[in-house]
Amino acid sequence: MDPAAPPTAGSRGADFPPVLTAAMAAELLQVNVEYLRRMVREGRVPCHRFPGGRELRFLRDELLAWLAALPSGDQSSSSARTHQIDPVGT
Repeated sequence: MDPAAPPTAGSRGADFPPVLTAAMAAELLQVNVEYLRRMVREGRVPCHRFPGGRELRFLRDELLAWLAALPSGDQSSSSARTHQIDPVGT
C-alpha cells in the first residue's frame, strides 16, 4: 500500500465504531453532513432512526457495503445534476 495514497473508505472503516452518528458517517463517506441527510431523506443511503426520534444512526459495515455496491463510474443517478445546483454536496 502506498503511504502517499489517500485512504479508501474500506481501509478507513476500521477507524470508526460500529454505530455512527450522522457526522461520523459523513466523515467516513467523505461528504458534507447535510448532503448525507438529504440522501437519507431520498432513501438513497441505509440509515436507522430511534423510535419516535429524529436521531439518525448508521451501521459502519452497512455503509461500507452500500458504498462498495455503487456503480464505479457514476456514484449516483443524479450526481451530475446535484453537483451543478448544490455546492453543499461536495
